[in-house]
Amino acid sequence: MAEASAGGAPSADTGEAVRITGVSTASFAAVPTGVGELDRALGGGLVPGSVTLLGGEPGIGKSTLTLQLAAEKVRRGGCALLASAEESPAQVRGRAERLGALHDDLWLTGETSVESIIGLLDRIRPDLLIVDSIQTVHVDGSGTASTAAAPGSTAQVRACAHRLVAEAKVRGVAIILVGHLVKDGSLAGPKVLEHAVDTVVELTGDRHHSLRFLRVVKHRFGPTDELGLFEMAGDGLRSVDDPSRLFLADRAADVAGSVVLPAMVGHRPLLVELQALLVRATTPHPRRSSQGVDSRRLALLLAVLERRACLDLGQLDVYVTAVGGVQVTEPGADLPLALAVASAVTNRCLGADVVACGEVGLGGEVRQVAGLERRLNEAHRLGFRRAILPGSAPEPPESMSAMRVRTLAEAVAVAGLLPEPIQGARPSDPFR
Repeated sequence: MAEASAGGAPSADTGEAVRITGVSTASFAAVPTGVGELDRALGGGLVPGSVTLLGGEPGIGKSTLTLQLAAEKVRRGGCALLASAEESPAQVRGRAERLGALHDDLWLTGETSVESIIGLLDRIRPDLLIVDSIQTVHVDGSGTASTAAAPGSTAQVRACAHRLVAEAKVRGVAIILVGHLVKDGSLAGPKVLEHAVDTVVELTGDRHHSLRFLRVVKHRFGPTDELGLFEMAGDGLRSVDDPSRLFLADRAADVAGSVVLPAMVGHRPLLVELQALLVRATTPHPRRSSQGVDSRRLALLLAVLERRACLDLGQLDVYVTAVGGVQVTEPGADLPLALAVASAVTNRCLGADVVACGEVGLGGEVRQVAGLERRLNEAHRLGFRRAILPGSAPEPPESMSAMRVRTLAEAVAVAGLLPEPIQGARPSDPFR
């Protein structure tokens, strides 16, 4: 077996085999960007030599975020190059004036040729390159299939991405590629585009709300499913340090149909209010409308409520929403969503200091979900003192009481959401 020479370990990309314990990770240290929520989501910042793909709907704030990121790089003593193939330098400057991002070491170019952009890398030597967008640049050539296609085509996007990835690795420059979304919400272009880059980030949100959610879908240098939150303001995207408090700021706790869920997004606890409204149906087929909640999961929970908790919902229109424009898809939302529906149909309110969390099965059983300790700690920090939880849930923080339930019917009963206690429910004062 060949041994590494005493003078230094060979590189694994030269054809030599190296011991994994001898591979240095110093080159993969993240460099903070100065944008707090982006650094949180990426596990510390951007890694030199990495390529990040940023996707999002038109107008959601991708260009604003990348311009702020470039300006922060310059403020920290670096140099940034923004290749804006969709907007002219004059348009970008106008946005930079609004964002307070005018700096001498922030360079702009309207070039659409990847070769020309690479030539600018040789001259300017930036620490950060932003290409807005990957669908509008092209690779020059002489008659090959990839270079004969128009910008934005599958062949051109693939060729541009591979060329820029190769340059990032050789030069050690961090590159951000802005990508478009198609109608189904996925990134435009070939799937190989997502495979070629190191990190895939999606910027989402309701354009009628100020909140924007930055989700890390793929990350070779850290965990995925992390979340960063921003608020769109006149001077750009502002990091939201305490999103739970923001979501609950205008909550009316004395209204039936409102239950708070301590959710987990990645490794981050987030308190979200779930609301339900039930009215008498005026059509033969009652409506089932949901915003921010999986409609299929809602239909399942309504069936379980009818069959296991004896609530008659068949002739009622059901409307549910996750307040604030957030998307709640995790199983832990089952119990609070079901309780919100029960609260709305009985017109009874849960206490203002009550949270609920748990998965509901088809048999009506309530199951534990991951991260309950962190969820309850976040709820306790914001003043919640009682929690409706599965029987196997861990102990809540001190001065927070837990009402443990085995079934959904029991949860509805102990929450005081039935006219009469149901058979088999534990005797308890309702959460009123």
